[in-house]
Order: sequence, then C-alpha cells, then structure tokens
Amino acid sequence: MTKTITRLFDNYADAAQAIHELESIGVPRDDISVIANDAHGKHASAHEGVNSDGEVTTGTSAGAVLGGAGGLLAGLGMLAIPGLGPIVAAGWLAAGAVGAGVGALGGAAAGGLVGALRHAGHSEEDANVYSEGVRRGGVLLSAKVDDAEVERANAAVNSAPAVDIAARGAEYRKEGWTRFDETAAPYSIEDIERDRARYGTIPRN
Repeated sequence: MTKTITRLFDNYADAAQAIHELESIGVPRDDISVIANDAHGKHASAHEGVNSDGEVTTGTSAGAVLGGAGGLLAGLGMLAIPGLGPIVAAGWLAAGAVGAGVGALGGAAAGGLVGALRHAGHSEEDANVYSEGVRRGGVLLSAKVDDAEVERANAAVNSAPAVDIAARGAEYRKEGWTRFDETAAPYSIEDIERDRARYGTIPRN
C-alpha cells in the first residue's frame, strides 16, 4: 500500500530541497510530482531558448528549472492551466490534473488539479487550499511512498519549511475565499508579491 505525501511551498528553493531529500532516501523519481507557478517567467527562461528575434522557443532542456534537485526536474514542462496561469510541472499528479481537464472537453484543467489531489487521498478542503496556493505563486510537491516509508518521507520533506495548510486556508477564508475557482483570473506578479508580503514569505529563488 502507498500513501501520498503533499506539501505546498512558498518558493522554489524550499521545494527543491524537499525533492532532493526525498530522492536521497530512495523515493523513485516516477513517484514524485511537482507543480510550480511561473508567473514571473523565471523558470520558463531556464528551459526555453530565445532566438535572435527575442521569441521564445521550446524543446530545450528543462534541467535547471528549480535548480539542484536532481533528475526529476529535467522532465519539467510548461503548461498554461486556467485559473493557475503559467506553470512548470512534472510527474504523475501534473499528468492527472491535465488529463482531467482534457477529459472535460477543454474544461478547466485547474479543476482537474483539485480532482487529482482528491483522487490521491486528500480531503476536498485541503485539495482546494493546495490548488489556491499554486494559483497564488506556490510550488506543490506530492510523492507516493510505501506505508513503511511514510515516517522517513515526512521527515525528508519536513526538512524544508512548508506552508501550514490549515493556517493558510484560514487566512484565505478571512478574505472571503471559499474554494479554488478554476474560472478565476490567474494571479499577476503584483498579486503574488502582495500575498507574499501579507503572509511574511520571502522568495528564495
């Protein structure tokens, strides 16, 4: 039997540290998934080329996107998902979220992220907070681990400072938020920076 361990991070460096720790205890890359907001465009530029006309081209290596976290991140690809905006993503959870969106005849794949998280064993409430966290600039990390390895895996991901989901959800609800809305406009860079200032998070890019 396996269990899904998920964490939301406010910046890329902390997520990369957690991925490195998971890999160091032997969690296979195929069992780790990451979905990261890229509204700033910093990570797109790490794995997309720019031609002589200044136009972005695709198909080049994505290996440096989150930096120093091992081979998993070499598989990151760019996705534009309604409600989330531009993201970089890799792994089973990302595939499940996008697949759900395609299956809805072009419906919002971001809604698919909530569904994918619920299918992985998370409550509807947590799935909505995780998805909203990505919308607001966060990085979502999920790993499937054997029951016998859950304690070690939790210790590995807890080596990096993650968001307290219950507390963050409570903060969102104080603003009138009730659930992740896949039809809402993606957060702008200014929106993300405002939230980071509000919650006292500092990007470690």
